This record gives sequence, C-alpha cells and structure tokens, in this order.
Amino acid sequence: MTSRQHDSDTAWMLRLDGGVLTPPAPAPGAPGTRVVVEDLFFATPARRKFMKSARVEGGHAESVMRRLALAAPQCAIRFALDERVVFDFPAQSLVERVQAVLGETDSLIALDEERNGLHLTGFICGPAATRATAAAQFLVVNHRPVADPLMKTAIRVAYRPVIEPGRHPVLALHLQLPHDRVDVNVHPAKTELRFADEADVRGLMIGAMQRALGHGAGEGGTRMRFSVPARQSIQYPAPEPARPDSGFLSAYSSLAGIGAASPQTQVRAPSGFSDGLGPFEPVSRPVIQPDEGQRAAFPLGAPVAQIFDTYILAVGQDGDLILVDQHAAHERLTHEKLLAHYASGTLKAQRLLLPEVVDLPPGQAERLLEWKSALEALGLEIDSFGGGSVLLRTMPVLLQGGDGVALLRDLSEELAADLDLVPGDSAAFERRVDAVIARMACHGSIRAGRRLQQEEMAALLRQMEQTPRAGTCSHGRPTWLRLGRDELEKLFGRIR
Repeated sequence: MTSRQHDSDTAWMLRLDGGVLTPPAPAPGAPGTRVVVEDLFFATPARRKFMKSARVEGGHAESVMRRLALAAPQCAIRFALDERVVFDFPAQSLVERVQAVLGETDSLIALDEERNGLHLTGFICGPAATRATAAAQFLVVNHRPVADPLMKTAIRVAYRPVIEPGRHPVLALHLQLPHDRVDVNVHPAKTELRFADEADVRGLMIGAMQRALGHGAGEGGTRMRFSVPARQSIQYPAPEPARPDSGFLSAYSSLAGIGAASPQTQVRAPSGFSDGLGPFEPVSRPVIQPDEGQRAAFPLGAPVAQIFDTYILAVGQDGDLILVDQHAAHERLTHEKLLAHYASGTLKAQRLLLPEVVDLPPGQAERLLEWKSALEALGLEIDSFGGGSVLLRTMPVLLQGGDGVALLRDLSEELAADLDLVPGDSAAFERRVDAVIARMACHGSIRAGRRLQQEEMAALLRQMEQTPRAGTCSHGRPTWLRLGRDELEKLFGRIR
C-alpha cells in the first residue's frame, strides 16, 4: 500500500509478504492511496479451489467497490478489471455519487431524519423506479457498507404498500449512530450487524421512507391520489309496495351488475341511493347475464362481472364463486405461448416503427449485449448505442404494445445479477430461458385496471382452461380462487 498526502514531499509504503509486515518506508507516488494485491493465495493455496471463475470473482469485486464508492463520495475512485476501466468516479457530492452509482437522475427523493440518537440520510426512488433484483440497494452504517437483514426487512415493509410483489426499490441510505450501540463483529465480512435498539432502527427507517414516499410522490415517483367523498346526508323516500319479482337482492344485482336479474324485472333504485357512494357508478355497468351454457360446460364457468377493472367474477358449474386476476392469468397465457413458439423456432419478431433507446446503469448495457444473439432468438433485436445505452429494434409479435424499455431494464439487471452465466454458454442460458420468458410475459400482458368486455373475459377463462400451469402466474402467485358454499358460509358465520 502506497499513500501520499497532498502536502507531503514523498509517499510512504507498507508491504505485507506472507504475513510479515515491513516497516513504513519512503517511496515514489502521487497524492492519494494505491493498494496492489498480488499472489493472494501465497499463504493459503488450499483456498484457491473454492474460488469461482474470474468473471464471477470480478463481479464480486466490482460490487464491493461500488459500495465503497457510495460510502466515501469525497474520494475519487477508479476501478479497473483486466486493464478495462469499469468506472472512474471523481470526488463528488453525495447526490452526484448516488446518481452515478444508481444510474437514477430524475426520481431521487432525499431523506434526512433523526430519532433517539440515530441519524438516517440518503436517497430513495419512488415506486415507479423498481428493479427485478435488490442489486440497486446500498446500505451504509457509520461509513461502512453493509447488507444487514434487519435493514433490508425495514425496506420491504416500507415499500410493501406501493410496489408490486417481486419488485425491489432503488435506494442508497446511510445510518449513523453511536458506536457503542452497534456490534459490527457478527459476521466475518462485517456486513451484518447487531443493533442495541433494533426497534428504534426499524421504526426510523420505515417511518422515514414512508414519509418520503408520501411527500415525494410528485418528485419522480408514482403519483398517488386518494379522494374520500364528503359525508352526505341521504334522504330516503317512503318505501313503495313490495312486488313479487323485486326485492333487495334483485335491486343490488341490477345496480352492481353482478347478478342474473330476470329481464322482465323492473327494479327502480330509490332516489339518492348512490349519491354518497363516490366513485361507484352503477349506470356505467350494464347488467351481465351469465351464459348458462358456459357455466355448465366449462370448469371456470361463466363471467358475470369485473371488479376494480382487475378481477373477473364468474359463476362455476356447481354455483361456486370464482375470482380471476386478469393480469396474472394473461401473464401465464403469454408465458406459455412464448415458450411454445421459442421451442418450435416459430417465435416471430416485429420491427418497431421507431427504435427505442434504453439507458441502463453502468455495466448492464455491456452485459445485455453479451447475449445479443440469444435475445434475438427471443424476438428482441438490440444494438449498442454508446455509453450505457442500447437500441431496441424489434419486439416479439406476442408482446405487441408491451413496454420494451422496462423489459430490457429488468432483463439486463437479472443477467448482471447472475454472475455464473458466462457469455457463450448456451446451455446455461437455456436453463434461464423460462425465467427470461416469464419477465417478457409480465411486460406484455394485459394490466390490472383495464376494463374488459364480457366476450374478452369469457375468452380469457376458456384459454386458461386449455393452458398448462394456468393455476399460477409466472411468479408463482395464484391466478384464480374458488369459493364454494361452505367457504362463503364460514365467512358469514353461518357454519363453523
């Protein structure tokens, strides 16, 4: 190790050879500190066999250096691997270093909160900036990069209400606290900690992130709006004489569009009945009559309504209530179609009218381009666009209208995270094809919030019945649920 202060006439060197430390000695050297490690296993040759490939170990080294770079933004840090410069950061402000390491410039939300001697600072990104893995989460405690389970749990809890399962937020946080309130000797790498006041740490992190997500919703994150209708006094008219073909059930069925009211039934809602119901719009929903033929002939029955423009409500063969998550279900259908077309060599691509430029974090563009030919077989034609950007030229026909930019960002992160995946190892990539196609299917499926017609809902149910693995989506979540008479009566306390 050679180090020289800016106001010093000479540098000084320390050398460690086989466990023997030589005294400091003057040496030539520029201002700053340079560390060179050679013949690492000189004293422990048996450990060499436990090392993985040079690429894998190089990836670990890069990850360590990025975390150190975030812990010390005031230091210029240059990292080269096999004579190739991976990154070269000048001395920067914290926000500049965070932007450089995270690759996020527009969606950062600042944090700066204190509680009971704990001080949490840093930056988080809003719910719109999520990744497929947790590789873009950087945690520092007392200027030491860590990967502490308690802090990771706090992150998951804070973001749980605003991001979908399976996604990971992007952030860089620095926690400072008195040294006697944290034990750093829990793990040999000193990346896991034991806090004297775990509840304080957890509460500060969750509260600070949730407050920042609320206040910073318009600063690059997903905008969240909540509206509560004002309390209204509803005046009900005098009840009308009961009719044999009317009643509460028929009235509710007609209003909500979820029942099978007889076409001859004329149900009139009391004036003002829906005045205080806010976004509920009964007149915008036509009454859907269940198709008795579908109900009797198909396992998932006949659709009768769509709830929250997300869930399909159907009546099964034996009268059971069936709920279908339209996005999860369509994701599985798209997944299986893509997989079948890929296996048969018939997966067709469609050239984009205007190629999309995809900006990626440092290193991920290069990782994606290493798999250029394999991605072309999946209908994704890409080219380098300089720096950390790639150009997306084609998309699979089955994903027409999907978000290609978000898809490539997720794929690049997942490929970068799998350090055992060596370029050119087609067998290893084939083992990952199902996961890659799952990510493609997610970005090319109908989304929650899209209103479907009755014919579309019926078509989705019929395709589910004919598709392998249709009981779960590509991420393992259920696509549909069934509630029989017993389950419903238990919910209402009719039986135990």
